[in-house]
Amino acid sequence: MANRIEAFYRPTTIAEALRFMRPPRRGKGRFVAGGTDLIVQADRSVRFVVDIGRLGLSYIQARDGGYAIGATTSMWDIEHSPALKKFSSGILAQAAASSGSIQLRNMATIGGNLANASPAADLASPLLALDADVVMAGPAAPGRRTVPLSEFFLGVRKTVLKGSLLVEILIPAPPRGRAAWSFQKLGRTLSDISVVNVAAGIQLDRQGRCAWARIALGAVAPTPLRARQAEEMLTGNTLDRALLERVCRKVSEEVRPVTDIRSTAEYRREMSAVLVRHALEECAGRIAYELKRA
Repeated sequence: MANRIEAFYRPTTIAEALRFMRPPRRGKGRFVAGGTDLIVQADRSVRFVVDIGRLGLSYIQARDGGYAIGATTSMWDIEHSPALKKFSSGILAQAAASSGSIQLRNMATIGGNLANASPAADLASPLLALDADVVMAGPAAPGRRTVPLSEFFLGVRKTVLKGSLLVEILIPAPPRGRAAWSFQKLGRTLSDISVVNVAAGIQLDRQGRCAWARIALGAVAPTPLRARQAEEMLTGNTLDRALLERVCRKVSEEVRPVTDIRSTAEYRREMSAVLVRHALEECAGRIAYELKRA
């Protein structure tokens, strides 16, 4: 692929980076930060590359009870952030730690993980569960546009970016109350891409009733998805074995997996239910532990 690249640009401002993508341009261009997905895909149609590593988009900032994360922040930085290790049971830091080998995590970025639009992206499911937004800077109009992550993915390798630059991810403050979160991943090896991944969060009262629930899954549909019907089944009800069984059955109905070189669709469907059960049980266990300590 590299022998087809005709130009390499390293802008220092977002406006400059967007100018490089404006027509007329010969051939196809790509924004890159870590470049890990670009190299693996070996897209021979790419003629020029715009490196966004000098735009000042590597940061993790507390904001209004939640966090703003710059698009070029590495998986390693997210994994080792003291703040994110405490935020929402450390779900985002845990997901970043599972995103490939340490060499890859040192290079790969949160923006690239989302913009690549792989259904198996490890950070997509926890960010969906956390109701995150993405901030984009576009070439056509001045200013920035904020889009819910739930509307960002359009299909396999397809997003709403369309020439815009992903600059920031916004994670709101989680709902108030005693809550816990869990990230579960199944891969062929510890550093491999997900066969299935699950992110879940719940809030329980002392009677075990669920005030709210979030369940998101990756690698089981053309885009990462929220299991909203399963979430509704949990809300307002007591989390017991019977309810868990019904919720997990509903999850297996909501997913739309395919068969590929890593797994059959049937196995993905079955493991979606298994991982959701593990995630919800882990959340409930963490809440029970906190209630005992209170």
